[in-house]
Amino acid sequence: MAKILLATSEAIPFAKTGGLADVAGTLPIELARLGHEVTVIMPAYRCVHEAGIDIQATDIHFEAPVGNQLIQGSFLEAVLPESDVTIYFVKQDEFFDRAQLYGEDGQDYRDNCQRFVFFCRSALESIRLLDLEVDVLHCNDWQTALIPMYLGAEYTHSPGYNSLGTLLTVHNLAYQGRFWHWDMLLTGLDWKYFNWRQLEYYGDLNLLKGGIATADAINTVSPTYAQEIQTAELGCGLEDILRFRSDDLSGIINGVNYDVWDPHTDESIAQKYDAASWRAGKAACKADLQKELGLATDPNTLLLGFVGRLVEQKGVSVIAEVMKRWVHRLPAQWAILGSGDKSIERELQELASAYPGCASVNLVFSEPLAHRIEAGADAFLMPSRFEPCGLNQMYSLRYGTVPIVHDTGGLSDTIVHASATNLAAKTANGFSFENFDADSLERTLNQAQELYGNQTEKWRQLVNTGMNQDWSWMRSAQAYGQLYERIITQARQTICA
Repeated sequence: MAKILLATSEAIPFAKTGGLADVAGTLPIELARLGHEVTVIMPAYRCVHEAGIDIQATDIHFEAPVGNQLIQGSFLEAVLPESDVTIYFVKQDEFFDRAQLYGEDGQDYRDNCQRFVFFCRSALESIRLLDLEVDVLHCNDWQTALIPMYLGAEYTHSPGYNSLGTLLTVHNLAYQGRFWHWDMLLTGLDWKYFNWRQLEYYGDLNLLKGGIATADAINTVSPTYAQEIQTAELGCGLEDILRFRSDDLSGIINGVNYDVWDPHTDESIAQKYDAASWRAGKAACKADLQKELGLATDPNTLLLGFVGRLVEQKGVSVIAEVMKRWVHRLPAQWAILGSGDKSIERELQELASAYPGCASVNLVFSEPLAHRIEAGADAFLMPSRFEPCGLNQMYSLRYGTVPIVHDTGGLSDTIVHASATNLAAKTANGFSFENFDADSLERTLNQAQELYGNQTEKWRQLVNTGMNQDWSWMRSAQAYGQLYERIITQARQTICA
């Protein structure tokens, strides 16, 4: 079994802005259940102390270079809830005791490069200072991508480091840690690494690129996304280096925490249900949701749900276009929850105001309401332009809410379209469309409407297939375990060579 140090900039329940936090807070627990020894390290943000979990100070203080300064820090210690997994926090209040993780009021913090240079150096020093035994250093996104660079440049001959393997997980390639070239001085690395194969990117410093260039292995959060980011369309300018590293690049689908997302145990919904009792359970949840959102109480009207950021990437403008076409002529209801782009928010609000019995738009985020939409909706919309993994489509499968998705990234890897062939084979669990436009979504919604209203047995088959599938974190943890073992074997062979 592997000894893993997972370095991350966020993890539930301590700090979260996106799916990275779910991975970093849940995957280590599942890995430990498989017998791996896992430790997590992340910054001690202000919100870490507000999570309601006991955190203890250690007596270990250190200094780490950032540019021409030595920055002092220390380590705090806690345990991930409902586990024996230790998590260490890098305490440096000037860098991390702030209102948000990466920026405020739509602007990144100006010193993000310094902050995460310090964190990367701290994570590496924790191995020595905390006397950790580590086989694989699992890095995540640009905030930790300098770790493989430092390991190769500064720790090659250091005891306890020379046999370390590294894995870099890319959760969303659009975020790369790109800074102006003079920030190279902050890294403390030799300027020879500022080249087109490693840290240089169109004259700027690109931390994620450096990690991709030097990590022993790279993975993304779905197999299809691993292929897509090697193309000019979705490679975000890094497609060349990703193709160069293609032999070391793979994809592993994220998992679902069924302790939180399961209608059989969900305290937020009107009536609990499972795969055997979903008809009555979803009917009760649908009626409750319609009442809560001010929608017409009609069990036969197709209720479409959406939960997420109201931004172009999530395909919300496509949803809005189809809503305009449907609300006045087709029997469907829309339950939308989220916030984001102000122009999209206004457009959706105007539609909800114009058609109050058909559409409900809630411009906040409410975890309980998200659960009730998953339980009460008949179908769930995820027409994302791109989607590295996606989680809501897997929540929807568990809740018997048929996903309707754009065929991209993790949506491609989890949703099997309800074609005649797939329905006959009983492998279909949702609907998908290829072209990212309103016409394609509308055609797919027409197909869903037909099955829901006139081919009820096929609709029930879709629900049953989805509810009986396993998208748990244990499945993902097993795949990560196999990847770790390959990295360890490769690292040992390199030492012996």
